Amino acid sequence: MIELENVAYSYGGGALLSDVSVSLGAGSFHFLTGPSGAGKTTLLKLCYGALTPASGRVTAFGEDMSSLERDGIALLRRRIGVVHQDCQFLDHLNVSENILLPLAAAGRQTSDAAEDLQELMAWVGLGHREGALPPELSGGERQRAALARAVIMSPDVVLADEPTGNVDWEMSQRLLHLLVELNRMGKTVLIATHDLSLIRAAKAQVQARVLRIANGQLQLAGADL
Repeated sequence: MIELENVAYSYGGGALLSDVSVSLGAGSFHFLTGPSGAGKTTLLKLCYGALTPASGRVTAFGEDMSSLERDGIALLRRRIGVVHQDCQFLDHLNVSENILLPLAAAGRQTSDAAEDLQELMAWVGLGHREGALPPELSGGERQRAALARAVIMSPDVVLADEPTGNVDWEMSQRLLHLLVELNRMGKTVLIATHDLSLIRAAKAQVQARVLRIANGQLQLAGADL
């Protein structure tokens, strides 16, 4: 699905990542951990083409990202759902309208997705909040809405950047369960997190690989969970 080969990335004049290689195969589940500022978010951005490596190659679905024009990158990104750490919304649109934004951006008729939207909102536990505005949502509701928005296009890969960083333990478990369900549907999942308790809690739910960034290098932090 997505492969990084000997990738390096520099920030502020210094090397943040160097000689990073990893393959996210179809249906795989990975955790990405490491200290704050180690480059977890940067690695995720490299995976979906928001950043260009200083050296090395990023391949997604058999396409070398460096060879794609802007339109090609946009088409490729439709197959990758991203849950951003800060999960920004348009505050003048309700939850349903925010979740449908990727469809509108892709030029699709959002009116045709009404049934799928209802199923998706029920799946993330927001069926009763479809008319709410983003400022009215709790932290957990915002994260679940962000997950729904990330998967509204039925992507092949889901990348989640600290999806449980601002919620309590009970909600973090609920979000983890949703991501595990996506993996069981055949989606490739990569979760960047500093929460080792979350990774340990996943042991009974999913077989995963744990990757750790330290000193610009990517290492396998443990065997299968």
